[in-house]
Amino acid sequence: MANIKSAIKRNRQNEKRRIHNRVYRGAARTQIKKARLAMAEGNKELATEEIKLAVKKLDRAAAKGIIHKNNAARRKSRLIRQLTSLE
Repeated sequence: MANIKSAIKRNRQNEKRRIHNRVYRGAARTQIKKARLAMAEGNKELATEEIKLAVKKLDRAAAKGIIHKNNAARRKSRLIRQLTSLE
């Protein structure tokens, strides 16, 4: 446990940011899972819609600095590549 005042404040800030970031990261992960499930079922129309939403969530997380922009790009690329392989 921190004893220095600035370290105590930093811990409070980190905890607040962690909870805030978790919302966006979790939303992106959930949407990716939904997209993968739709692809596994072979439902192409639903998968396309879910991927659009997943891309939106990943872009939002990257814009806020929660995940790196290249990480978001890689995940989007993999999702879209999986969708095209369904055809």
